[in-house]
Amino acid sequence: MKINFEGKTVLVTGATRGIGRQIADDFSALGARLILTGTDPKEIKRLNRRSSSVKMKYYCVDFTKPESTELFLKELRKINKIDVCINNAGINRVDYIDEVKTEDWDDILSVNLKAPFLVMREVARLMKKNHYGRIVNIASIFGVIGKEKRSVYSASKFGLRGLTVSSSNELARFNILVNAVSPGFVLTDLTRRILSSSQIRALASQVPMKRFACAKDISNVVIFLASDSNTYINGQNIVVDGGYVNA
Repeated sequence: MKINFEGKTVLVTGATRGIGRQIADDFSALGARLILTGTDPKEIKRLNRRSSSVKMKYYCVDFTKPESTELFLKELRKINKIDVCINNAGINRVDYIDEVKTEDWDDILSVNLKAPFLVMREVARLMKKNHYGRIVNIASIFGVIGKEKRSVYSASKFGLRGLTVSSSNELARFNILVNAVSPGFVLTDLTRRILSSSQIRALASQVPMKRFACAKDISNVVIFLASDSNTYINGQNIVVDGGYVNA
């Protein structure tokens, strides 16, 4: 099975680090033209300077800010074709339900649920015109199971799964397939910063495979779902967690 994205335009949000960066790198290696987002203005400038290719452009977008989001949506409206959309941008802030700040609720829902909706609304219009599209929303195991201090995050990811299922029913007749991928524990730079080595080992021991995922484990599934090799998987949530939710 040979997968390539030559001639395809791929949008990946949250593409400057972690899972999103791996997904972007893999699409690039497979020949895609890329539209990428991140939140750090200095990093976006650096990445655009580094990339001399006309096949890759980064946009600075803060999905917690309506004006930043709208500017990006206006840019999307200038594009004639988007073949693949990966909604990967996400944030998490943990707290007990009775201590959650309203601001945190608003920000998490804005990035994790409202932004995918707004982006999907734009790209679906293009995809319907072109009678082709693949959309993959990056959800989470905490959109499948619950954990203390994750009530707001889980609400956003359960919601993203609902958005995935309902939109998949609407768009399938236009040859647009919509799916979600729900990663488990993934070993990224951010994970290493927020968890100690002993905490990582303790969590890994609860996973049947006895390790965290690497970003490539997640990207491999995303790439397949977004490719022409996927012709009939639609409205599904693929859990990539080493068996954690079933343990």
